[in-house]
Amino acid sequence: MNFLDTLCAWLGATTASQTIKTAEWIIPAVQLVHILAVASVMTSVLMIDLRLLGLRARELTVASTVNRFLPNLWGSLPVLLVTGATLITAEPARTLRNPTFFLKMALLLAAVAVTLTCQLPLRRDATFWERSAGRRRAIRLAAIVSLALWISIVFAGRWIAYTRGA
Repeated sequence: MNFLDTLCAWLGATTASQTIKTAEWIIPAVQLVHILAVASVMTSVLMIDLRLLGLRARELTVASTVNRFLPNLWGSLPVLLVTGATLITAEPARTLRNPTFFLKMALLLAAVAVTLTCQLPLRRDATFWERSAGRRRAIRLAAIVSLALWISIVFAGRWIAYTRGA
């Protein structure tokens, strides 16, 4: 038995896992909160990326748009962590043995990295992305990559239910 099998067996036998599985209301309630947090993340990402692409809110600075919507994104990620961990606890083998879950986590790390890459320069200089044509092109590319990553995360999250691991 490898580490992952041992982890899944242990987690699946815990009181928390048994409680989540047997209480009929827990999984639907956790899924509802998870979906609402996904909607919050996606709305924030969409608003920021549409501004970065110059398709919406052009009268606003990049920094003001980021400052308005990024707290929703960062605030929703811990909710997603807790609700996701709860869902994993309910059925650890179904999730942790599923390659689509690991794809989702890899995409999430990449999306967070792109988001931080766009956000951090604005902390030092609110006009950083607007000062030159080269930077505006770079941020537009980052916005396209960001949208592709976050949308892929949502699709991967749904595919977990329809794919099986080893």
